[in-house]
Amino acid sequence: MSINVNLNDQSLIDAVAAKTTAARALLRRIAADFSPAAFANSLGAEDMVLTDLIVGEKLDIEIFSLDTGRLPLETYDLIAEVKKHYGLALKLFYPRHDLVEAYTREHGINAFYESVELRKGCCFARKVEPLQRALVAKKAWITGMRAQQSATREGLPVQVFDEGNGLEKFNPLSDWSEKEVWAYLKLNKVPYNALHDKFYPSIGCAPCTRSVTPGEDVRSGRWWWENPESKECGLHVKKT
Repeated sequence: MSINVNLNDQSLIDAVAAKTTAARALLRRIAADFSPAAFANSLGAEDMVLTDLIVGEKLDIEIFSLDTGRLPLETYDLIAEVKKHYGLALKLFYPRHDLVEAYTREHGINAFYESVELRKGCCFARKVEPLQRALVAKKAWITGMRAQQSATREGLPVQVFDEGNGLEKFNPLSDWSEKEVWAYLKLNKVPYNALHDKFYPSIGCAPCTRSVTPGEDVRSGRWWWENPESKECGLHVKKT
């Protein structure tokens, strides 16, 4: 969710400045050493920080998003705002209609509520398979993940080889705090998803995302009917 940050807190401002410098340097290195590279923009707060950095630096890094077909209206509004604010038309990847049709015909339109297996099957058709297509011929991909976001992301490395997709994966904001993300957005007047102001700290597909109450974990609004250990869609699960 959008959080209140004290922009007069010099220690916070200094921390954001230092981490911004490091993130810029990493993004420049990715563009130079791992071309062609791509940034998977899910249009959350963290992703808007990276969008602002990549566009601001005019880096040769493709920025794409996955349109699952079940995104909230506010996310589509932000896609339009990104084009207006940055002059950037996000490259959108969509699910294969045959996979979605097969899933819904066999299991039902909202079968993802019934079991983790069925939920991951829906995520595969709507997110994982499109991501695989988006990363074809790429040498690296970039995400907005942070280590503090959930139990599944603890100890998140800045760089790791993604065996499942066969390329390098970078998480430039791995060590950023939520306050640092929001301080960056507000200091730089970066557009963000309107759902953040309605207590949605983490935003995915509309049926799988809800608002949270103050004090809840930032990922508690995603797949809230599941145990925290299973709360990944498959995009960021290590191959074993």
